[in-house]
Amino acid sequence: MAIRLAPWVVINRVSKWVFPVKHISSLSSVIHAENCPKSYQKVLNRSEIDPRIQYLKNGLCHEKLIKVLDSINDLNSAIKVFKWASLQKQFRHTATTYSRIILKLGFAGNLDEMEGFCRAMVQDRCEGAEAVLSELVDIFVGNGRLDEASRVILVINSIGYKLCIAKWNDVLRALVEEKREFCDVLFIYKEMVKAGILPSVDTLNYLIKSLFDADMVDNALDQFRKIKKKGCVPNCRTFEIVIHGLLAANFVEEAIGVTNEMFESGVKPDLKFYTNIIPLFCKENKPEKAIRLFNMMRTSEFKPDFCMYSSLIKCLCMNLCLEIAIELFHEMGNTRISPSTEVLVDILNACCKLGKLDQARNLLDNIDNKAVGPSPYNVLLQGYCDAHSLLDAIDLVDRMLHLEVADHLSWNILIRGFCNINYVKQAYEILGKMITLSHVPDSSTYSAFVMGKCNLNKYEDALELFQQVCKKDLILDFNSYDKLIRGLCDLNKFQDASKVFIYMSSRSSALSSCSFSSLIKGFCSVGRVDEAIRLLNIGLHCKNPVDTCTYSAITYGLLRLNRLSEALAFFSQIFRRGLVLDVDAYCRLIQCMVALCETNYCVLLLNEMVDESSQPDCVTIASVLSHLADQSQLHKIWMTIRKLCHESEAIDPRTYNLLINGLCKEGYKTEACQLLDLMLEKGWVPDASTHGWLIGSISRQEAELQLSESDNSVVQDEVSSILSEELGEA
Repeated sequence: MAIRLAPWVVINRVSKWVFPVKHISSLSSVIHAENCPKSYQKVLNRSEIDPRIQYLKNGLCHEKLIKVLDSINDLNSAIKVFKWASLQKQFRHTATTYSRIILKLGFAGNLDEMEGFCRAMVQDRCEGAEAVLSELVDIFVGNGRLDEASRVILVINSIGYKLCIAKWNDVLRALVEEKREFCDVLFIYKEMVKAGILPSVDTLNYLIKSLFDADMVDNALDQFRKIKKKGCVPNCRTFEIVIHGLLAANFVEEAIGVTNEMFESGVKPDLKFYTNIIPLFCKENKPEKAIRLFNMMRTSEFKPDFCMYSSLIKCLCMNLCLEIAIELFHEMGNTRISPSTEVLVDILNACCKLGKLDQARNLLDNIDNKAVGPSPYNVLLQGYCDAHSLLDAIDLVDRMLHLEVADHLSWNILIRGFCNINYVKQAYEILGKMITLSHVPDSSTYSAFVMGKCNLNKYEDALELFQQVCKKDLILDFNSYDKLIRGLCDLNKFQDASKVFIYMSSRSSALSSCSFSSLIKGFCSVGRVDEAIRLLNIGLHCKNPVDTCTYSAITYGLLRLNRLSEALAFFSQIFRRGLVLDVDAYCRLIQCMVALCETNYCVLLLNEMVDESSQPDCVTIASVLSHLADQSQLHKIWMTIRKLCHESEAIDPRTYNLLINGLCKEGYKTEACQLLDLMLEKGWVPDASTHGWLIGSISRQEAELQLSESDNSVVQDEVSSILSEELGEA
C-alpha cells in the first residue's frame, strides 16, 4: 500500500552515526554531497532524549514514535530514540518510522547512513517499503537532494523493484536542470538500463541535453541519430535541444541541417521551441531560417513576444532586409507590443546604410517623439552628416530642439559633419550655440575640430587645439589622432608628432600600424634611431599594432649606423612576433647577415625568400652572391641560383660571371656549364677569365689573378676578347 510522508524540515546538521553499509562501486560516479557535514557531536543531548523516552515508555506505539521523532531537532538524539525503540520487546518498526529517520539523515547530507537505513527497512521486510522508497525519491528530487535520490534509487534497483519511467525521467530532468556533471546523468541512465526499463523519448532528450551541456557535441549527435533504433521518435523537444546545442557550439550548418530534417519529418514545433530557437538563428545571422520559423509560428497561431520581434528586426536590419523589418515593426505596434528605442535605432541604421534617409525621417515623424529620446534622432542626424546633407541635418536639429530631445551627442555629430567637409568656420558657429545651451565641449568636440584643421592642412592650428586637449586632460578619438600624426609625419614634423604620440599613449590610446610606422620611419630617416626605439617601446607597452615595416625601418637605420648586432636583434623581433616578411624586409635582413658574415643565415634567408616567390633587388643579389662566392658556399644555393637566373631580371652578365667562376672554384663545373649555356641563350658572352675556367686554357691561379685585377669593374663581354685569347694574343 502507498504510504504518504508528512512534510517537515530539518534545521541542524549533526554527526554521523555508524551504520553498516555495503558500498557498491558504481556509487563513486554520482556522489557529490552538497554540503560537508559539521564536526561530530560527541555527547548525546540527554536533556532531549530522556523525557521523550520516558514518554514513549508509557505506551510505545508507531504514532507516538513518529510524533517524538518529528519533534527532535538533534539528529543524534533522533537516532538514539529510534535505536531505543527498535530494542523494545513487541515493537517492530514500520516503513513510516523508517522513512522519518531516512529523511532526517538525507536532509542532513549523511548519505551512507541514509542508505544503510533504507537497506535495513528492506531487510526488515516492512510492509509498503517499496512504495516508501518511491515516495522518498519524489521528496528528495522535489527538494533538490539529487545525491540522496540517487542513493535511494540504488537501493530500489538492488531489491528488484521497478520504478515507473516517469520517476526515472523526473530524476534525469532534475539533474539536467541543475547542470550536474554528465557522469551523474549517465549513472542514473545506467541504473535504469540495469532495471530493464526501456527509455522514452524524454529520457533520451535529457541524455542528449546533458551531452551538449558537457560539450560532447559528436556524442550528442550520435545519440540523436540512434533515437529511432531505440524505439523512440524525435519530438519537438528533441529538435529544440539538438538545434540549440549545435548553434551554441557554433555548428551552424549542422543546426540548419537538423532544422530541415524537422521540417521534412512533419514535427510541429511548440511555442517554447520557437521562443528558444528563432533568437538563436538571429544571433547566428541566419535571417532566412529565422523568418521561415517565424512564419510557421504565425501559421500555428502562436503569438510572438517582444524578445522575438526585437531579435528578428535586429537580424533583418543587419542584413539590410529593411522592408520586412519595417513590416514587423508596424506589426509590433498593431499587436500592442511597444517597440523599444533599440528596435527603432536598428531600423534607422538600416535606412541610413541604404541611403533611404527620407524614409527614416517619415518613420521618425510618425511616432511618439518624446517617448523615444534622442538616440533615434542622433542616428538619422549621423546619416545626414555622412551623406553631406547638412541642410537636412540642421533642420533635424531644429526639430530636436523643439521636441527637447537634442543632447550633447547631437551637437558633436553636427559639428563633426561640418568639419569633415571643411566647413570649420560654420562648425565654430554651431559650437557657440552649443555652449549657449549649456553643453560643454568635450573630447568629441575637440576631436572634430582637430580633424577639420587637419583636412585644411592647418596643422599648426590643430596642434594648438591639441594643447588645449592636454590642458583639459582630454583625449582625441582614434580618427583625429591618426590623422594628426600622419599629417605631421608627412610634413616632417616628427618632434611634434612624437609629443602627440607620447601624450596619447599615456592615456592608453592606440594608433594605426600605418601611422605608427610612419612615425618610426621618420625618426630613422633623420638618423634618430634611438628615439625611434624609445617610441617603439612606448607603442608596444600601449599594445599598438606594429607591422614588419616598423621593425625593418629601425633595422635599416641601425645598419646605416653600422650597429650590426642591434640590427640583427631587431630583425629577430619580426620572427618572434610571427610577422610576415615583405621583400624589403628580406633584402635588408640578408644585407644585415652579409655584413655580420653570417653565411648560414644568408643561405637560409635567400632560399626561403625565393621559395616564397619573392625577388631580391639587384643590390641584395650582388652582395649576397659575392659574399657566398668569397666563402665558397655558392653550391649550397644552386637550386635558388637556377630559379633566380630563370625568373629574375636582376641577374646581369657580371653576376653570371661571378657565379660561373665561383662554382668552378668550388668544384661544381657541371653546374657552371649549365649557367654558361643559359647565359649564352640570353645573348651574353662570358668574360675571358670565366671562359678560361671552363675550357682550361689558363691556370686556376691566373684566373683568380684576373678576377682580382678587375677590381669588380664591368668586364667587356665581347667576342673579340675570347677569340684573341684563343689565338694566344691575350
